[in-house]
Parts: sequence; C-alpha cells; structure tokens
Amino acid sequence: MERLIVLDTETTGIEPSEGHRIIEIGCTEIIDRAITEGNEYHQYIQPERNVGDSVRIHGITDKFLTGKPKFEEIASEFIEYIRGATLVIHNAPFDLGFLNHELKLIGADESIEDICIIIDSLELSKQQRPGMMHNLDALCRRFEIDASARTVHGALLDAQILAQVYLAMTGGQSTLFGDNTNTNDKKTSKNSIIRIDSNRGKIKIIKANKAELEEHKSYFEKA
Repeated sequence: MERLIVLDTETTGIEPSEGHRIIEIGCTEIIDRAITEGNEYHQYIQPERNVGDSVRIHGITDKFLTGKPKFEEIASEFIEYIRGATLVIHNAPFDLGFLNHELKLIGADESIEDICIIIDSLELSKQQRPGMMHNLDALCRRFEIDASARTVHGALLDAQILAQVYLAMTGGQSTLFGDNTNTNDKKTSKNSIIRIDSNRGKIKIIKANKAELEEHKSYFEKA
C-alpha cells in the first residue's frame, strides 16, 4: 500500500528565522492513487504573535486564532498522522522549514525528513514542463481542475486541490517520459524520489521502434 499525504501550511510570514509561525496545517491522504474520504488532517494553530500583513494572503485573523491550540499541543497527533508516509508538498522547502522550526522550538529530536519521504510537486512540475508557470493556479488550469473555491489561500483547501493536481501530473504518459528522463539527472533531489512497492509484479517493457522514437523527439521539440 502506497500512502501519500498531500500537505500545506499557512503562516504569519515567509521566514521562520524572523519569528514567523505556522497558523494552519492541512493534509489530504492518498492511498494507492485514490484520495481517501474522512481521513484528512486539519488544524488551526495559535502562533503566539500577530498575523500581520499575511492576513491578506490567507484571510485568517488574530481574532479567529484566539483560543486555538499551540503547535506543541497538536505536535504529537500531527506527527503520528504523517509518520512513515510520503509527503507531497508544493515548494517543499518552505513548508518543511516552518514545520522543522516548530519542532525545534518544542525540543523535538526528529525533523520531518527523518520520518517521511518528501516529493516536491513544484520541482516535479518544473521537470515535466520547463519554462512554464508552476504555481498551483497555473497547474489547475493546465490539468482542468476546479479551483474556483480558492479565493484566498487555505491549507486544507490547497492540499485538497494539490492532491488532484498531483494525481493528474503523475497519471499520464508525459509523466512516464519525465520520470525516465530524470532517473539519471544529477540535479534530482532524493526528496523527489517516489516510493514503489518492492513486492509489485514485474512490469512488461515494450520498447518503442525507430519511427516512434523520432515522433516522440519531434513532439517535445515542438512543445
């Protein structure tokens, strides 16, 4: 069984080193390429500071966060939820930076990378379609995924949308070509590796003939 967790966060700013904190975590589960129902993780978090100008991005106000739990109060259940899964995150260094900062603040010995494999869907998109736009809105347009509810950023909504985008990104023939190309790419990060069940059956390999290879090459030259 392949368990993916599509994860997103909202924060008070862009730099944890400047004291900015997480205010929302949203996770959507994918098991064997199917988005599961009823096993999402969603939590608003009291950041112990004002949200400031970031409210324009996510619409989450200081008043709304009053009385919400601190990260240290939800850390155990969050880690239990994601432990051992493969995390799919768009622009993973940003979210990982904040999550690991929060863990450091509470004295945790582990980082997120210690307990999960990471797939950065932003890097995956760049590998598949160099030179194009790779933000979530652009990907929704590319794969014809409805993002009309995304009037502001929200961690759970964005995780739900990204789950659909990721399945579309990895479900077609173009992804197969992209994976073959990137297998030997020295720039490919270990965090971009997708786990595959070692007990799966053998895959029948059908090699393209010369004409098909020429057609394939011509297609990507025009893309």
